[in-house]
Amino acid sequence: MKNQTLKIFLVLISFILFNCNNNQKKEVKTQTDKPNIILFVSDDHGLDALGAYGNPVIKTPNLDKLAAEGTKFTNAYCTSASCAASRSVILSGQFGHATGSYGHVHDYHHFSTYDNVKSLPVLLEKAGYETARIGKYHVAPEKVYHFNTVLKADPRNTVEMAEASAGVLKSDKPFFLYFCTDDPHRGNPFTPDPWNAPNTFGNKKEGYKDVNQVVYNPKDVLVPAFLPDTKESREEIAQYYQSISRIDQGFGKLMNMLQETGKAKNTIVIYISDNGMAFPGAKTTVHEPGIKLPCIIKDPTKSAKGTTNNSMISWVDLTPTILDMAKVSYNKDEFHGKSFNNIIEKEDVENFNEIYASHTFHEITMYYPMRVVRSKNYKLIWNIAYQLEYPFASDLWAASTWQAEYRAKKEYFGPKKIKDYLFRPEFELYDLEKDANELNNLATNKEFEVILEMMKTKMKKFQTETKDPWMIMWSHDASLQGSGVNL
Repeated sequence: MKNQTLKIFLVLISFILFNCNNNQKKEVKTQTDKPNIILFVSDDHGLDALGAYGNPVIKTPNLDKLAAEGTKFTNAYCTSASCAASRSVILSGQFGHATGSYGHVHDYHHFSTYDNVKSLPVLLEKAGYETARIGKYHVAPEKVYHFNTVLKADPRNTVEMAEASAGVLKSDKPFFLYFCTDDPHRGNPFTPDPWNAPNTFGNKKEGYKDVNQVVYNPKDVLVPAFLPDTKESREEIAQYYQSISRIDQGFGKLMNMLQETGKAKNTIVIYISDNGMAFPGAKTTVHEPGIKLPCIIKDPTKSAKGTTNNSMISWVDLTPTILDMAKVSYNKDEFHGKSFNNIIEKEDVENFNEIYASHTFHEITMYYPMRVVRSKNYKLIWNIAYQLEYPFASDLWAASTWQAEYRAKKEYFGPKKIKDYLFRPEFELYDLEKDANELNNLATNKEFEVILEMMKTKMKKFQTETKDPWMIMWSHDASLQGSGVNL
């Protein structure tokens, strides 16, 4: 009897262990089925300075290779041309005006995301991902944008950053690596001495460890159409290019390391920037050079290679898209953006022909709320505080590119008059198909009254749906400001 009981007990134990082992195998298999994801975010890199986007001067062979092996988007937009505000959108899938992320988080600026927001790294962690970040963070609070692992390296040395990420690339779990450089952001000192010295953009005479310095002759650089073609502009653009070539080397190093792990075939790689180049007329504005950015995606599970996608996508779409890629279920209503995962291999998609932008602050002293809708070829900008002088970011004001024109009391800064740069109309309406440089404002043209009203209607709908506090400025309706009482 005792022997029979013992046999039954052993059979039961074996059955339990077998089932546990099977469940573990199923769990491992499920996790293995999930792709790894690398989101590589540069700082202030515009469309103007990438070989894959048509610049024949700048040397970006590794990023160009990514485009050749994946998909290059030509109508990708951030929602705010300001570092912190843009990054909050990338990681939350919501516009900053709805989350309290109105501008910079650091020092006295102190803007911060509401603590009930569910961010991308937190959602991926719950789904079994190892989440890691390295380099520029610039969002708050930490409990909202929490990563399992925080890696340390010089954010100006992307080769060093890549090497510091080795452990994450070898993770037993599927991983999400948020890789954020400080390049090509302007470098200290922001106020040069003498005033006409070009900013370094983080470059150093002695260079960086294990990085080959790629130096550019100012005579060779391409000056974007919105900038003045001057000695000062060219000298600063040459420094900007050098900083980008450093990014490219670190990106190449990271891709080589990924290949060595054997995980490249199951790793989605995304390259974007937070906003446009750090020059007046781009960064902190909602004109095209500030918000229209590079976006290159290589997804080994897709057959697309060297594809150019002209669909309009936005950084507010990134969180739902990455969750889709990671096969993580989510409530679509919790995000303002929508996944574009299923259109990556296509060239044009009918329902991806509209984007919105929302800029309120950069530095706390730079109050100048702007809202944008682009629908097909038309773009409407609402300068809500148009009565104010347009505020400058401190580093852009001190830039030799700006100071050369301002000190000389020039009438123009590039193709625009300086007075028009500093004092803007309430509404700006452009036909980007005919006016890519946004020089001909159609808002006061009677022939475009119907289009202007149509675009205003779209903007109001967008503000209502995203609970934009600045909606009140259309009618000064006091009911929109809430009760004023904490409940």
